Amino acid sequence: MDNERYQKGLKHLEEYNSGNYGKLKEKLADIAPDLARFVAEFAYGDVYSRPGLDVKSREIATVAALTALGYAPLELKSHIEGALNSGCSREEIVEVIIQMAVYAGFPAAINGIACAKEVFNRMDEK
Repeated sequence: MDNERYQKGLKHLEEYNSGNYGKLKEKLADIAPDLARFVAEFAYGDVYSRPGLDVKSREIATVAALTALGYAPLELKSHIEGALNSGCSREEIVEVIIQMAVYAGFPAAINGIACAKEVFNRMDEK
């Protein structure tokens, strides 16, 4: 394991998406613990930590991409939370998802809005 990359990724995850990586790591612990480590090392230790885009911009792009994919609701919810934690407003998140109706179709956007609503409601309950 590249401990420096892993630690850099964990630091980022703790700052912007603290609870979700722990859930992922626990979910994969008994079958594919390396996959969780790859997420921390590569996605967050390497890519999210690159200069050139701020975290808010990266999260907007990620919310758009996951909405467009249309088949990753757990990841979309996690990144909607990360987007909020990085300074996105709820209105910005909704607008990004609505924008995806043009390129990914209305079903993808409607499903994305349902994910956003779930995240917003959960956060309101805290």
